[in-house]
Amino acid sequence: MPNLVDAWADAALAAHEARGHTRRLTPLSSPQGAVVSVGGRQVVNFSANDSLGLCADGRLAAAVKRGVDTHGVGAGASRLVVGDSEAHQALERALATFERTEAALLFNSGFAANTGLLPVLFGEGDVVFSDALNHASLVDGCRLSKARVVIYPHRDMGALARLLAEVPGRRRGVLTDTVFSMDGDVAPLAELRALCDASGAALVVDEAHATGVLGPRGAGACEAAGVRPDVLMGTLSKALGCVGAYVAGSAALRSWLVHDARPLVFSTALPPALCEAALAALHIVEAEPERRALLWDRVRQLTQGLTALGLPAHGASHIFSVVLGSPERAVLASQRLLERGLLVRPIRPPTVPVGTSRLRVSLSAAHSEAQVAALLDALAAVLPNHSRA
Repeated sequence: MPNLVDAWADAALAAHEARGHTRRLTPLSSPQGAVVSVGGRQVVNFSANDSLGLCADGRLAAAVKRGVDTHGVGAGASRLVVGDSEAHQALERALATFERTEAALLFNSGFAANTGLLPVLFGEGDVVFSDALNHASLVDGCRLSKARVVIYPHRDMGALARLLAEVPGRRRGVLTDTVFSMDGDVAPLAELRALCDASGAALVVDEAHATGVLGPRGAGACEAAGVRPDVLMGTLSKALGCVGAYVAGSAALRSWLVHDARPLVFSTALPPALCEAALAALHIVEAEPERRALLWDRVRQLTQGLTALGLPAHGASHIFSVVLGSPERAVLASQRLLERGLLVRPIRPPTVPVGTSRLRVSLSAAHSEAQVAALLDALAAVLPNHSRA
């Protein structure tokens, strides 16, 4: 008898192929960095979220080695069983200090954090107001919560104000990325805070792409805007170059999550050695503001260059998108850039809406001025008609 699952898989893959959405893994044969090895070639990497260039930093590697010597490799259990360690606790204390909150709680990923947090905060009878371009982890967290989900148009504060006035609920919350992962624009946080205060809603933010990058200390977009959310999620896997995530807020919230957040309760804890690496990364973020300065130099350079090419460039963060429309056009442009030694991955549905397939460029403090100039030259060659539009 044929394997039924294989038949289902074949049908699903054929549908992806017909839509131009076929995906393939692209293994690196080098450490993460501004230059990586792909298929035996050295290419400049504009696709990673390693915004401060810390993924392959020797100090993080040394911290992992020390952590393995002290704690071993695996955590061995969930934290509520016997997987907790002094390394977890020390990192959480440091993250709370960094975010200037009472407490912080680690999760194994940003996806785990959001899908653990939102079903604790909200449930049946509650309402969450979610930006239309929020990350998939927020979307799925809303679904799991079983609260009513009201989508407001991207960054549209007038529409959100009307919805907050019209839609009642037992508990109500406004959810937003601070830096949006595909377009790189920033949420209007001061306006969001004012609307939440006026309407009795909690402000819950995802700082994944802002942590380490925005704000005077690198604490994120909320710090940059002078806004205090009710709950904040940040990741250790992007600017901090490690793995994992955290929720920062009150001590009561932390205790509530320890009791009821399923991804925490039912997952083996992060390896303690990786907590040691994240703690080292956090110290680097705080001690070396010049890394952020270098990143913002590259942001300004790319913003000016894209504008000169006639391409949209907001300059609000280190993430840029060149929207090309069809999946085929985005894939072809990515291939042509790769031929020129530049790794810029195409982003297609369902990651982005149909008709908005794009090249996504993510800058790093490790990129040189010459590397960004090479990208601009290549975009002018690969997208001549687009750049003149």
